[in-house]
Amino acid sequence: MINSNNLIKVLKKNKIDFITGVPDSLFKTVCLGFEKKLSEKEHIPAANEGSAIGLAIGYHLATNKIPLVYFQNSGIGNAINPLNSMVNKSVYKVPMLLLIGWRGEMSGGKHLKDEPQHFYQGKITVKQLDLLGINTIKVNNKSNLNNLIKKAKNLAIKKLQPVALLVRKNTFTENFLKRKSKNKNTREKFLIELYKHLPKNSLKISTTGMLSREVYELDLLNKRLNNTFMCIGGMGHASSIAAGIANRLKKKIICLDGDGAAIMHMGSLVTLAKFNNIIHILFNNNSHDSVGGQSTAGKNLNFFNIAKSLGYKNVYKIKNLQKLSIIIKKALKAKKSSFIEIICIAGHRTNLARPAETPIFNKINFMKNIKSYEKKKHKYFKKIHL
Repeated sequence: MINSNNLIKVLKKNKIDFITGVPDSLFKTVCLGFEKKLSEKEHIPAANEGSAIGLAIGYHLATNKIPLVYFQNSGIGNAINPLNSMVNKSVYKVPMLLLIGWRGEMSGGKHLKDEPQHFYQGKITVKQLDLLGINTIKVNNKSNLNNLIKKAKNLAIKKLQPVALLVRKNTFTENFLKRKSKNKNTREKFLIELYKHLPKNSLKISTTGMLSREVYELDLLNKRLNNTFMCIGGMGHASSIAAGIANRLKKKIICLDGDGAAIMHMGSLVTLAKFNNIIHILFNNNSHDSVGGQSTAGKNLNFFNIAKSLGYKNVYKIKNLQKLSIIIKKALKAKKSSFIEIICIAGHRTNLARPAETPIFNKINFMKNIKSYEKKKHKYFKKIHL
């Protein structure tokens, strides 16, 4: 495998000195290297992939140089608008390099082992990039980085458009992953405490990543699998899904969110805050925990003040387990929307279970749970569509 530190050296050798993006687990140590070894001027973590493209455009306009944008292939969706409407050669002709993690990779007509939410995206990734008019160079553990980066940069300059470096599984080594913190309260500890006080029939929407896996284990233990809709993909959209449900039901809807996910589509929180039956619980560990623990674009952001300005009626900030038990009881009784920020340490157990059930199984059982609760109120709820 390629040493993660070598990429930074190769980029500097090729005079690529501005990097931005959203991290992916396929090159998590590369992203940690950007964070640790580059200055704030050289590396800016982005809120989402579209914003990263915007940052890259701005850098190019200011310097006439080539930026690098990194993200997971699922983030192509967020990047499509600025890529098509501004970067494209028929508009502003902005050259840049895209470092893209190929989750759900196809090899020999078959998917490499991965999570179900990545399969379709992995299948169409190369076709998507072709459709966008973006040349693709595949990167694996035997690639000559210097030759690839040089080739990609020259091609971007020649065609005045982006060139994608598609990173395959097991390309980069894993190193310098340890982080220290004085905080001993993990997200999982707070979740365990939370479950002690939630009614057994609580409807929960959990964000993508490790949080959903921790929730899954607790649901298994407490026999509540039908109560949670896990957003295993679609980072940043748990809040909108929760709002869509809250719009139709009268009971409390609990959105379990992460700081990185909330930042990614923060504008949607304006809608969520309007619903009186919402309890939005945000676990803030200042990191993208599921892909390596890199800092988010909003590290040390004051979510308490932001939540108030966005319109949540009851806003709380929690740093210890004892306070959580008091606050969750208040939120469950409240007649207006509640926002609870929980400060926790980054990190998770390495032996966390992955959902054994399929996503469609999760969907059906969650909808059946809603149906049993709302059967007298929703005449349209006669059939669950597959």
